[in-house]
Amino acid sequence: MKISTYTSSPKFQTESLAPWEICAKAAEIIASWIKDLSDDYAINGDIAIHKTAIIETGAVLKGPCIIGENCFIASYAYLRGGVWLDKDVGIGPSTEIKSSFIGANTKAAHFNFVGDSIIGENVNLEAGAIIANYRNEWDKKEIICFDGKEYVRTAHTKFGAMVGDSSRIGANAVLAPGTILQRKSIVKRLELVDQIPEKMRI
Repeated sequence: MKISTYTSSPKFQTESLAPWEICAKAAEIIASWIKDLSDDYAINGDIAIHKTAIIETGAVLKGPCIIGENCFIASYAYLRGGVWLDKDVGIGPSTEIKSSFIGANTKAAHFNFVGDSIIGENVNLEAGAIIANYRNEWDKKEIICFDGKEYVRTAHTKFGAMVGDSSRIGANAVLAPGTILQRKSIVKRLELVDQIPEKMRI
């Protein structure tokens, strides 16, 4: 499953790892990227913040973390486990981002959770939208994904979603672990997206 199928983000055009493999190594990957950043970033240990980014008082950033150009992070946002934000990303109050990569011009602006996911460019998550990353309800916790053609067993127990560019996720919608959304997908408000049939949940 090529990440470049879902996003035009330059960072992933030559990436050979699957989305769940990238997220599993988020901290390691992002720490390595920090070493190559320009002087436009203020770097403090394993946290790099572009000098144009705005971080409101009360936001919590736990490295490794890269905050890109013109990003905005509101009060009480919580970023942990390896987080990369491309330029012009907005993270709202009380939003938690864990082990995730978020493309340019994407907004998760109001009370969201995004876990172990890759979010493309120009995506909008409305208030309360959740990207879950763990199959709490399954006896066997391995994440299974469906790419539109076949089911893929990931050998990982933590993975949220691959969300294609220009997708729209409605308020209080939930993406179940392992969700794969094509570019320009629309998820309705209050909708549950779970792409794995009951017979595979063993």
